[in-house]
Formats: sequence, C-alpha cells, structure tokens
Amino acid sequence: MRSSSSSNAVCCYFKYSFLRILYIIIYLFLNIITNANGFNPLIQLPTSGLFRNNSIRSETVLLNINDFGAKGDGFTDATKTLQDVWKVACSLSSPVKIVIPARNSYLVKPSDFAGPCQSNVTLRISGTIFAPQDPTVWDGLDVHKWLYFHGVKHLTLEGGGIIDGMGHQWWAQSCKRNESNPCTHAPTAITFHKCKNLKVRNVTLVNSQQMHMAFTNCMHVAASRLTIIAPADSPNTDGIHISASTHVELKDVTIGTGDDCVSIVSNSSRIRINNIVCGPGHGISIGSLGKSNTYAEVQDVIVNGAILFDTENGVRIKTWQGGSGFARKITFQDIWMYNVSNPIIIDQYYCDSRAPCLNQTSAVIIDSISFRGIRGTSATKEAIVLLCSESHPCKRLYMEDILLVSLSGIAKSLCWEAYGASSGLILPPSCISSGETIIRHDDKSNSNTLVER
Repeated sequence: MRSSSSSNAVCCYFKYSFLRILYIIIYLFLNIITNANGFNPLIQLPTSGLFRNNSIRSETVLLNINDFGAKGDGFTDATKTLQDVWKVACSLSSPVKIVIPARNSYLVKPSDFAGPCQSNVTLRISGTIFAPQDPTVWDGLDVHKWLYFHGVKHLTLEGGGIIDGMGHQWWAQSCKRNESNPCTHAPTAITFHKCKNLKVRNVTLVNSQQMHMAFTNCMHVAASRLTIIAPADSPNTDGIHISASTHVELKDVTIGTGDDCVSIVSNSSRIRINNIVCGPGHGISIGSLGKSNTYAEVQDVIVNGAILFDTENGVRIKTWQGGSGFARKITFQDIWMYNVSNPIIIDQYYCDSRAPCLNQTSAVIIDSISFRGIRGTSATKEAIVLLCSESHPCKRLYMEDILLVSLSGIAKSLCWEAYGASSGLILPPSCISSGETIIRHDDKSNSNTLVER
C-alpha cells in the first residue's frame, strides 16, 4: 500500500508541476498579446504562486516555492522543486522573484542554478535552507559545491533568512581535526561563478561544510548586511572567499568562523571592504598566493573600517615560496583590534602543509602596501611581522598612526627584507628600512596613489 501511495503521489506531483508550468506559459503568452493590443484580459488564470506586483513599474512575477509543492517542514526534500522553480524563473522575460517563505525549513541537496536568465532574478530567502548532514550524499558529485550559481547576470539574493551548511560531520572527518584522517575537499556552501552585477544582502550563513561564500570569476558584486557564523575550531570555514573577481564591494558584514573572515586570492582587483566585524577566525587575508609555483595577481584592495577580536591573525598577506606574480596597491586602514595575534603580518614563507616546504628563490612580489590608523591589543609580543623574500624584498611599504599594545609584554616589530617608510606615531616602533616611495590613500577618490618623497 505504501509503495502504491508513493507512486500515486509522484504521479500527482508531476501532473501538478506540468499544469503549473503550462499555466505560466499560457499566462505569459496572453500577457504579451494583451499588452500589445492595449487592453487587459477578462479571463484570469490561477494566481497562487504566480502573480504580478503592480506597485513595481516593471512588473515582477512572484514564485513561492510552496505553491510548487515544497513542504518546508524540515524533512521533505525540496531540491527538485527549487530547481524546477529556478528553471521557470530563468526562462521568463519579466523580472522574477523566487520566494522561500519565512518560518519554513527546506532540505536542499547539491544544486546547480545556471544562467543566463531572460530577465533579472531575485531569490528571496526568508526561511531556512539546510544541507544534508551526511557527506555520502556527495558521492559521485562535485564535492566542492552545495549551492552553485553560475553564468547569471543581475541576480539578487536577499531575504533575512538562513543558509545552514550542517557541516559538523565534514569537520569531524577533516585532517585538521584529526591528523589520521586523509586531507579531502568539502563543499563551499554557496558559490557564485561567472556572475555579473550581483547583489547579496541581508542573509545569514552558518556552519558551512568548508567555505561559506565564494565569488569566483565575478564582476560587479555588492554584498552587504551579511552574517556568517561557525565555531572557531571548524576547519577551513572561510567566511567570504574572493577569487579571480573584480569590482567587489563588501559592506556591513559580521563574520566569525574557523578560518579567514575574508580571503582574497589570485587575479582579483578593485576590492573594497567597508565596516566589517571579524572574530573569531584567522583575520582578513590577501592569499594565500603562489602555491605549487603558480602565478597570482591581486591589486587595488582597500579595507576601510574594521573591528577584529580573538583572531589568529589581523590583516595579513601570505604567499608561498616558489610562486610568481604580485600583490600591490593594498591598503588596510581605520582598524581596531582586540586580543588579536599577529595584528599586522606579511608572510612570504607561508607553508600550510604537513611536509616542510622547500626554500625557493621565486616569489610573489609585494609592492605598495599601506597600513594606516590601526590600533588595539595584540595577543602576541610581535605585533608587527613583515617577513619578505630575500630574492624579491617587499617594496614601498607604508605605516601611519599605528598603536598596538601587547597583552603578553612589550610589543615588538619584526622585519626581514621590508622596505618603505612610516609617518606619525608608530608603536611598536617601525622596523621598515627606509625607501624612496610611499603609498597614500585618497579618501575622496577611494583609491591608492604613489607619492615620491
């Protein structure tokens, strides 16, 4: 009886979905015809889950996933429903808003949301989306992905809801938790790949399997009012990861995880981070860059306004020996730190490996880096650590108005092959060797400028 009931339910579901899609196609067809002739139809099609918001000048189609069969009961798999609704939304010529309603929880398995779409799509998550707890669900699938958006233009993700990666079982099998475990990959909770004119705002991400949010090969991204939370001992759970992307703005975000709050890696430029709260975690990082002798470029990055607390690092640039490329025109300014280890650090000998890393002469070039208005307390005696490559020393470093007090004694600076200049009060005293040029930040143009001395 249970098998027969399940079969009937499946048949009914597919029939319902088919009719719903048919209604949408007929509705849009009539809408095109009637708009072209300047009158409204007398026949009104069913509007549950599909209606027009007349208060918006460009009419928006609203699609509530519950009206397409999603249960939102915290148990029933909503993957197929959400994917079907996305396909419908992406095919419509009018702006579309997909609604995941509040006070509902939806189980969603690994999913691709592909573009391009015919019009602007908004995904409004007001409820909770959660991942399967069991890592074996990813067997035979791409283990790097859970929610994967790619090739979409003018996408908005918003709504005040929660995206829960349910990462505890992934963390338990990590080699960073237990060295006897093999080192394997785990999913990023939500990835945006090759997306343009993207807006992500007012959502909360918790307990990702690995990274929480990644922007890869994206252009013109605005992310704001985000909250990202995971335990301090959760491995590799970066908050926001930016790779090969340009014109990215992060604003008013709060991140506390087991890894970098923000990491910016290869071929990224024109990155702006404003008003971020970071802790616990590993701080705000450029890199790592140059792993496995690779080429990397990061330039034109400004972190302006941040509070960091109880982090393993503060503001950091980290590169592997043997890499190539550059990290340049980077500014960290107006930052408060509380109980932060290594508040200011450049590490060109970074080695996150079980085996010792070989000494190599090739290095990612560090050039035109500015630290301004950084204050607070250091959990380590070395509040400023600038360890640069012997073959490619750091050039045009600049420090201005630095006040860092160690909680474990008198704060110190440690430098190696670091060249540049300093201005104003610097405590602990700067150890940068004199240089010819400094980098200043122009608040009016929100850009970095080289200034000859």
